[in-house]
Amino acid sequence: MTPRRVPLLASLAVLLAAGCTATNHDGAAPAPTTAPGATTSAAATPAAPPTAPATTGAPPAAGDGRVTYGWAVPAVPARVAHRVLVPVTPAPGEPLPVLVQIQVGDHPAEGFSRISFAFRGPTPSYQVGYVSRVESDGGGEPVDLPGDAFLAVRFDPAQGHDSSGRSTAQAPLRAIGYPTLRGWAPAGDFEGYLSFGLGVRGGGARLPVRLSESTRPDGTHVVSVDVRRS
Repeated sequence: MTPRRVPLLASLAVLLAAGCTATNHDGAAPAPTTAPGATTSAAATPAAPPTAPATTGAPPAAGDGRVTYGWAVPAVPARVAHRVLVPVTPAPGEPLPVLVQIQVGDHPAEGFSRISFAFRGPTPSYQVGYVSRVESDGGGEPVDLPGDAFLAVRFDPAQGHDSSGRSTAQAPLRAIGYPTLRGWAPAGDFEGYLSFGLGVRGGGARLPVRLSESTRPDGTHVVSVDVRRS
C-alpha cells in the first residue's frame, strides 16, 4: 500500500488482550459480552483509561474495555461514530488520528479471535461489515484475503502514515491462520479514510462479530474487532 497524504484543504478531519495464544499483546482488555447491538450506528464517547496495565499471562478484567457493538452478524455495516476536530495536532504534526500498531491474538477459552488497531490521538469513527469481496479504496481492485467470508473495516478520519508519507504501523504479519480469523490486508489510506480487509473462515456462514474500545495507560486508543470461533 502506498500511503497518500491527506489533502491540505480537508475539513474533516491505529492489539490484542494479554493472555492470547499469540506472541503479540495489544494491551486491550477482552470486552464484556453484551446483548447483540440493536442498531448498526451509535454515537460513542472515548473509553475511560484502565485502572492498571494488562498483566502478561492472564486476561485483564472485562471492565477494562467498552463494548460498542455486541455479538451479532451485521446485516449492514456496524458504525460507531466519534466527533473528531481536525487538525488534532498543529502543523507540522499529523492532522488526523494516526494508526500506530496492529496486533492479533486468539482467545480459545473465550471463544473468539481478535484484531486490534491502536491510534495516537482521539479515537476515530469506524465501521465493520461483511462484503462479498474487499476492494481497495479509489481503484476498486480486489484485495487478496484467505477465508470464505470477508469483513471490511474502515476508520475515519484517520491515517496510517506520517507527514513525510512513511507508514506509522509497520506490521509484517498479515497471514494469521487462527481457526476463524485467517488474515488481514490494507485496503486504503486516502483522504482521511483508512481501510482494511479481514479474511474469515466460517464454513460458509457469516460469523458474529463484536467491537470494543479501550485506552492504554500511555493514552493510546485501541479499537478491537472480535470474530466468534466457529
